[in-house]
Amino acid sequence: MPSSILAINGSERAGGNTDLAVAHAGRLIAARGGELQTIFLRDHRIAPCSPCGNCNSRLVPCELTDDMPALIERMRAADGILYAAPVHGFGLAHLMQIFIERAGVGYLRFDRPLANKVGGVIVTGRRYSDSSAHNQIVNNLLLNRMILVGSGFPVLLRNTDSTPGLNDVEGLDALERMLHRMLDMIQLLHRHQRIVDGPVLPLRDLNERVPRPRRGEHTPHRGDIDNVH
Repeated sequence: MPSSILAINGSERAGGNTDLAVAHAGRLIAARGGELQTIFLRDHRIAPCSPCGNCNSRLVPCELTDDMPALIERMRAADGILYAAPVHGFGLAHLMQIFIERAGVGYLRFDRPLANKVGGVIVTGRRYSDSSAHNQIVNNLLLNRMILVGSGFPVLLRNTDSTPGLNDVEGLDALERMLHRMLDMIQLLHRHQRIVDGPVLPLRDLNERVPRPRRGEHTPHRGDIDNVH
């Protein structure tokens, strides 16, 4: 089964630097026998968070009606998630900002379905604040218990030209390294899952709202269950 990676493209601009980066990523993944599908957030109806004010207390998914549930299901089905977004106004582009807010608060926080999926980040920009935008997305991946692979350097693709283009040689090298490591990790997880016939990593502590055991109380581990006769 080929490795399946889903790209979340948070750029408003068709044919811009972020689109070019994701397309390049797709070619690199295909060369390894993997598959990249892309969600262009600009093509979907995603409402910003409303003033309902109960996000921190509700126990069911968000009730706003838009395309978010279908997008979340596509994320659930993928082996890995590649987040790609440009820098706007010294921060994360608003499409990606709205998406990660709605996804996390409205859906992912209940059972953390992205836990143990492999994650990667691409940020495109002119010169400034790309590291800040990258750090924000990385923190979101960690919040969702994803597996973040390192490539030596963050994938920051810079272009000071007014014409979109992939001109950042070091950034492209970091992108290629990251994608290879994502695919390697996905394949490793697949092989191990076939051996143990179950999840490679235990899916415990997925919902931060569920009280954690007090000190001294026993939390069951996978081995405890496997060794019951």
